[in-house]
Amino acid sequence: MVTYDPAWPARFDEERTALTSAIGDWVVGGIHHVGSTSVPGLESKPVIDILVGVQGLGASRPCFDRLRDLGYVYAPYRSDEMHWFCKPDPSRRTHHLHLVPVDSPRFREELAFRDYLRGHRDAAERYGALKRALAQEFRNDREAYTNAKAEFIQATVTRALDELGRA
Repeated sequence: MVTYDPAWPARFDEERTALTSAIGDWVVGGIHHVGSTSVPGLESKPVIDILVGVQGLGASRPCFDRLRDLGYVYAPYRSDEMHWFCKPDPSRRTHHLHLVPVDSPRFREELAFRDYLRGHRDAAERYGALKRALAQEFRNDREAYTNAKAEFIQATVTRALDELGRA
């Protein structure tokens, strides 16, 4: 975990430009900066998370070669809900890329979580404190760290979607 870097949005913008050029034909729901690096002030692992809305998993497979040309490595993870890539390689990641169908719950939830944290500083601070504690507890177990955040994330997504329903 590192302190928020104000250069992260610019790093995302650079990557979005490259992705638009390479795979724009497959993008139907936008290219979004998500994850902790997308929330101003939030501590994070220095990895830019990118969500790309696609029509479907099968329909987006043909863009894999173009992503490989940009330095992305396909890593099958939760392959029933997304195509997941990392850059430059799984052992040293600077970017995560998620191709997610726009009609899926995951797509809506990723954006809702990000937007909620951006709009609710108190929730972002609680999330940051949780991440710091879990990073210490699960220093050498990435999967356990991710799983331990799940309850907070789901509760926040539920609140965010409830707010959107009232908007």
